[in-house]
Amino acid sequence: MGKITLHPILNIRKLLAALVLTISTGLLIILANFQSNATSLPSPRLHPLPSTLAHGKDNTNSGDYFSQIATTEVGYLIWSQFPVRIYVEQPTTVSNQQAEAWVKSVLQAVQEWSVYLPLSVVKQPDITDIKIECKAPPLQLSPDRKILRARSALTTYQLYTRNKVLLHHFTILLSPSQTGDYIVAAARHELGHALGIWGHSPSQTDALYFSQVRNPPTISARDINTLKRVYQQPTSLGWSVMDNLKMN
Repeated sequence: MGKITLHPILNIRKLLAALVLTISTGLLIILANFQSNATSLPSPRLHPLPSTLAHGKDNTNSGDYFSQIATTEVGYLIWSQFPVRIYVEQPTTVSNQQAEAWVKSVLQAVQEWSVYLPLSVVKQPDITDIKIECKAPPLQLSPDRKILRARSALTTYQLYTRNKVLLHHFTILLSPSQTGDYIVAAARHELGHALGIWGHSPSQTDALYFSQVRNPPTISARDINTLKRVYQQPTSLGWSVMDNLKMN
């Protein structure tokens, strides 16, 4: 990622935001540790629509689930610098054969999404935008806070500034207990979140359905229609803090 700097003009104690989406419960949990003066953030603006999304057309008129997508304190979680760099960590707690199968499954999910957004797999974790780890997510308290529940995957993001530009970074945890097609499905689902779909679909035929199903679906037209609408929204991400001050 390079050197992370927190610009003093932002008036931010901790430029950190962690929002968590879990497949196991289908809940959107907000764990915000981000405090800022709203006027210090870059004004939300539109980025050009990536050509890979602009050229796509849904001939089935499948619709979307954009209404289910959450906005954040910086607007929609849109990438504006491409390719998005993805680092897949080599598992160390399983056999070499299992590790190879796990990495292969995750890379399959990356390849599937690369049709719609420019993605690049990198070998250095310090220059990545999205880091994927083979690691069990922390246990989650049940609604009554009496039971700890296991989760199969966890996606979080952090905000930071580099060269006075507001950026974000994702970390994806995929449980080592996942096997076979479920690894691909979990990686596909969590990558959808990390690429901008910060919410869940109510339909089992979509990759971003809120829960795991017996026969995991591939990326659907509705998933892509939703992603396209997300990238047509304004965001503070990818814009210079200094530019914002000049505009004010």
